[in-house]
Parts: sequence; C-alpha cells; structure tokens
Amino acid sequence: MSNDVDLTAAGDETFARPNLQRQLWEGRAIKNNVLTVLTWIIAILASVPLISVIYMLVMRGGTRLFGVDFVEVMTALPPAGFEMGGGIGPAIVGTLAMVAIATVISVPFGIMAAIYLAILGPTSKLATTSRFLAKVLTGFPSILAGVFVYAVLVVNFGYSPWAGGVALSVLMLPTVVLAAEEAIKQVPQRMKDAAFGIGCTRTQVIWKVVLPTGLPGIMTGVMLAIAGAAGESAPLLFTALFSNYFLESLSPVNNPTASLSILIYNFSGMPFENQIELAWTASLVLVLIVLVFNILARFFGQSKV
Repeated sequence: MSNDVDLTAAGDETFARPNLQRQLWEGRAIKNNVLTVLTWIIAILASVPLISVIYMLVMRGGTRLFGVDFVEVMTALPPAGFEMGGGIGPAIVGTLAMVAIATVISVPFGIMAAIYLAILGPTSKLATTSRFLAKVLTGFPSILAGVFVYAVLVVNFGYSPWAGGVALSVLMLPTVVLAAEEAIKQVPQRMKDAAFGIGCTRTQVIWKVVLPTGLPGIMTGVMLAIAGAAGESAPLLFTALFSNYFLESLSPVNNPTASLSILIYNFSGMPFENQIELAWTASLVLVLIVLVFNILARFFGQSKV
C-alpha cells in the first residue's frame, strides 16, 4: 500500500485520507499474484489424475451403465465364464447391506464415545487414551480389520454380511468419533450454560441442545465414514468373500456376500471382455455411490439446525 495521502480541507480541520488504490508493482501485490498463480497450477496438476480416472471410468463403464442394458446391468446376476451380458445387482445389494450394518454399529457407539470425550470426561485418562487410539485407528490398515474380524467371527460362524459389516464398522468408528467430538465441541458454551440455568439436567442438555446443534458436523463425519467404507475391499476378502447370487437373508452363518469392490477385483483379472466391461461398470457405480455420500456430507456440513 502506498504511503501517499490526499489532504482535504474541511473548515478548520485537515483530514488525512490514505490512498487505498492497489499498486500493481508493490511488493505484497507481486507476492500475492505469484502465490495465487502457483496455487492454481498445483490445483490443476493435482486434478489431472482425478479427471483422467473419471474420464476413463465414464468412457469404459458408461457404455453399459448408460446404455440400453441399464436395467440388466443393475439387476442381473454376474456372468460366468464365456457367458455374455449379466449384471452387478448382487454386488450393489451386498455393498449397501454391509455398509448399512456397519453404520448401525458404528454410529451409535461413535456418538456416545464422542459425548464422553467432549462433555462427560474430556480430561480423564480414559478420554485421553481413547482419543489417541481413535487417531491411531484412522491410519489403521484396512486389511488388518478384516483379519481381526476373521479371527473373531468368520472362524466360528463362516463368511457373512454381518462379518463384513463389523469389519467396515471398525474402520468407520474412529472417523465418526473424531468428527462427532469436534462437532460437539463447536457448540457454544453459552447455550449449554443457558440450558443449565433454566434447570435442565446434563442429559437434557446433551439431548436437547448439544446433539441438535452439532448435528450437521456429526452427519458430515458419518457421511464421510460411509463413503470410505463403501469403497473398501481388503476387509471384505476375509469376512464376506463373494457370491454370484443375491443376498437372500442376513444370516450370520455361512452366507458369503457379493460386493462391488470384490467384484471389480475378481472380474478385472479375467480374460473375458464381458467381465472386464462389467468391472469398469462396477467401478463407475462405486465412484457414483461414494460421490453421493460426499455430496451429502458437504450438504450436512453447510446446513444449519
């Protein structure tokens, strides 16, 4: 900013008005322009792989998904060997079922843990340890969650959607806990103090003030956790395995279940063009599912209660 000023006389007073006009060759302006250009360049370079992958998915998988075979692709059983046609219906149903099971398990426990970490005992040793373990679990290799559930459930009951859902819930839990804790911490203290001031109990404050106010942030964490779980494949190899048939029941005993990620893994290595095309189609469907959950997360993050 220039130090030049305009002097304007008004009666007996003299007012010094700084020149607020931006100087193009001023040091800070040059630095700002350079950094802005670098930021755009880095953003464009970072988006090139993403755009190329999406383009390839649309070109390779969109021919079956957006064509006349849409209904067959979304509802038919996967083909075997030299069979033509077929679809990914069982994989879509299995993926949604296991993600739903994981959500039902992880969300209640995650929110309860977040309430304890943020309100009931934020400075206790248990809270400190739990918070540390949750952060460690965010970088937990997903295949180890599958191995853990395999040893606990699959060895005793066999492959099932419940085993797959439990494995996915292990991966979802830390995301839900940490996001919900931060959302609860963002609730203004004056709102809680006002509720206590009119005679509310701690339980009433949590249910009537804290959770409704922090709901957008909590739902954002839940949606992001669901989006991450929907694309997991390694834990499902050890827990749900795969099936070419629709999920007829949620039996926890010997009931292998199809999923999109495992279908992609199986079909992409086959020497049959039909299966390879279905693998591309399943990849596109999986990306669209994850995209929907990310959009929902952004919607809940921007909404206000």
